[in-house]
Amino acid sequence: MPFAYTTFSKSVAENFTSNGTANTETDSMFVKPGTARGIAVVLLQVIGKAAGATTLSGIAYRLKRWGTTASSAGTAITPTPHDSLAPACAATAAGASAGVTSGTGGPFMVGLAGSGVGGPGGWAARDADSACVLSAAATQSIDLFVSSGSVSLNYEAAIDHQE
Repeated sequence: MPFAYTTFSKSVAENFTSNGTANTETDSMFVKPGTARGIAVVLLQVIGKAAGATTLSGIAYRLKRWGTTASSAGTAITPTPHDSLAPACAATAAGASAGVTSGTGGPFMVGLAGSGVGGPGGWAARDADSACVLSAAATQSIDLFVSSGSVSLNYEAAIDHQE
């Protein structure tokens, strides 16, 4: 049975914010495999955190895979194990509301979710074959890109992966 871990944006900041320019993506978080175990991203949970919104809008959350080099920089995030007996996570993760340093080669869209400015959303792999998989020691990453037609919307995200 694989070990399950979650990478929370909350580990970096209470709120992440969509780009200050409408319809412009920000590469805000990534997970990349360690040398010992590959990863399978299986779930993305998101929520728009607007308070007292007076206009309708939405936030798009796009999972993308960089195929040549992995993303880097941002604030390091230690993925939280779901099971207290799980070993330390082999994967590396980081995030930054203003964006991480994107990888190269692609990116290739592998998942999509949306939420209202003040509501939940998410994406889940419909079966094991639909998970976003990277082999151990791969120099690639699965990243969360965020965009909205409105500017500077607050949100929170969590990426679940298995090793």
